[in-house]
Amino acid sequence: MLDPFKRDISYLRISVTDKCNLRCVYCMPAEGVPLRGHEEMLSFEQIRAVVRAGVGLGITKVRLTGGEPLVKRGIVGLVKTIREVPGLRHLGMTTNGVLLEPLAAALRQAGLDSLNISLDTLNPERYRALTRCGEITRVLAGIEAARVQGFPIKINTVVLNDTPAEEISALREFCSQRSLTLQLINHYSLTEEKMDHYKFDRPPDCSKCNRIRLLADGHLKPCLHSDHEIPLDFGDLEASLRRAILSKPERGSVCSQRSMMEIGG
Repeated sequence: MLDPFKRDISYLRISVTDKCNLRCVYCMPAEGVPLRGHEEMLSFEQIRAVVRAGVGLGITKVRLTGGEPLVKRGIVGLVKTIREVPGLRHLGMTTNGVLLEPLAAALRQAGLDSLNISLDTLNPERYRALTRCGEITRVLAGIEAARVQGFPIKINTVVLNDTPAEEISALREFCSQRSLTLQLINHYSLTEEKMDHYKFDRPPDCSKCNRIRLLADGHLKPCLHSDHEIPLDFGDLEASLRRAILSKPERGSVCSQRSMMEIGG
C-alpha cells in the first residue's frame, strides 16, 4: 500500500517486548524502564492477526524486535505462527544475541529467515562497558550457532562518537571471515531532529522509508521520529493499518514520548 508520498509500505517491524537483558548506554537507562503487566501487552494471537491484516495490505516483510525479543517467553512459537501467515515473504529478527545459542536451531526450524545481531565492539571490556552487564562470549557463541543453522546474518554496529576506527576495521575483518554482513548504524537520538543523510548505512533517508512499527502495547507507529501513534482496533485491524500508512509523514522530526527500548529501532 502506498503512503501519501508514494512510498510502498511493505515492511512491518514488531516490538514483541520492551524488556531487555542488557542495559546499553545509548538505549536504556542504567536503572532500566518501568515494567508493564502481561495484560498490557499484545498476545501472540493478536500479533498474528495484525500480520495477517498487514499482508492483505501489501506487507511482505516482518521483523521481530524488542527490547530483546529472545527474552519473550514462547518466542519460537510466535515465529512459527507468524511464518504460517500466507503471503508473508520474509520474517527476520533483531537480537543482541546473548540468548541465541540454545535457540538458533529451533528458530530456524520454526521458519525464521534471517537475523540481525547487535555487536558494537569485539573488545570484551568495551562490550561490557557499553552494555553495562554483557558477556561478549555469549554473543559470539550465538553468532556461531546461527551460522551453523545457515541463517543470513547482519551484524548491527552502532557507531558512537568515541568508537575507534580500528574497532570498525576489526569488525569488518570478523564479518568477512565468516561471510556476515556488517551494517554500520549512526548513533542518533529520538529527541533530536531527524537528519536526512547519515555517514553510515543506517538510518535510511526518509524518502526511502518503507516501514511502520507495531509496539508491544498495541500501538502502531507510522514514523520512528514522531510522537504520532494509532491504537489498534481489533474490530477492524485493516482500518488501523490503513490509518497508520496514510498518516506517515514525509520526513521524521522528533519522538519525545517513547524510549528506544520500546520501539526497537
